Amino acid sequence: MSRVRLGAVGAGWWATSNHFPLFAARDDVELIGVCGLGPGLDDIRDRFGFGFATSSSDELFAADLDAVVISTPHDLHHPLAAEALDRGLHVLCEKPMTLHADEAWDLAARAERAGTVFLVPYGWNYKPFTVAAKRMLEAGRIGEIQYALCHMASPTRGLFGSDPTHMLERWNSATAPDPGTWSSPAHGGGYAHGQLTHSTALLFWLTGLRASSVAGHVMDAGAPVDLFDAGVVRFDNGALGALSGAATLADGDKYQVDIRLFGTEGVLMIDVERERVTLSRYDGEREQVEIAEGEGEYECLVPPARFIELITGASSENNSGVDVAARSVELIDALLRSSAAGGADTPVHD
Repeated sequence: MSRVRLGAVGAGWWATSNHFPLFAARDDVELIGVCGLGPGLDDIRDRFGFGFATSSSDELFAADLDAVVISTPHDLHHPLAAEALDRGLHVLCEKPMTLHADEAWDLAARAERAGTVFLVPYGWNYKPFTVAAKRMLEAGRIGEIQYALCHMASPTRGLFGSDPTHMLERWNSATAPDPGTWSSPAHGGGYAHGQLTHSTALLFWLTGLRASSVAGHVMDAGAPVDLFDAGVVRFDNGALGALSGAATLADGDKYQVDIRLFGTEGVLMIDVERERVTLSRYDGEREQVEIAEGEGEYECLVPPARFIELITGASSENNSGVDVAARSVELIDALLRSSAAGGADTPVHD
């Protein structure tokens, strides 16, 4: 395939500030059509070179497409991605892939039947230092995982409705995220769906683990959605884990993503904020990954490029496929259900 004929559903802040500029700059992508709402859609069409603009996803899907990028509010991902897969399209779907476990595994089944590429653009899954960490784990350097810590914190209290005066001042974009969506329970707003999706998807990609149960609590601290999340997790292999999240870092602070894995033969620590990956084996062996300064900062440049490379055959490495995304969705779904039930231990899957 010389050029991927790409359509887009959703033309808000993240699509226009990240995905569209990257795709528009590629010689192997043809931007066929963009679907969205609002009076500025024609301007977006012209700015990035889409062939047409429409408010109808049916019209977009009826065009001669190879692939589609879905960047709508979270609650709309499932029906749009399902239709795209049923039409045999390759799909890049924003995170979280869905809000509910049954929807997530439905997309996994549809993707398998379609035999097409499905990628959820988790930026940290493509960093050189996390790739190096995964290779250590795949080589068995810490043995079987017995305990996993997965923590994330970020300066996002404005995004989730806690303090509108701090609406992501550090993010520079022509269009800002809509806090009315991110702080709406109906749209899947809140820290768990909006941010823990990153850290949990990184955990599941790195380790291959799958959660079996979680006992969790969330707290809104006066916001319309959760700002703080905590859970005790059991995994299918018998390992224990701790999951935590906080939306209230000060503006300008670096994101915290901290994953610590304790195995039968050693310990692996991944600290995004301090840009460290260290291996400590019980036989005395020590190793530290060299990380370029600034590499821990979040950006999402590689996943859209990898999506096209997977379609054209230039790459075969999908670090954030549908299975990884579904494991993240089902854990967050169960965490929120557990909190609503007073912190009861809640099965993640059958």
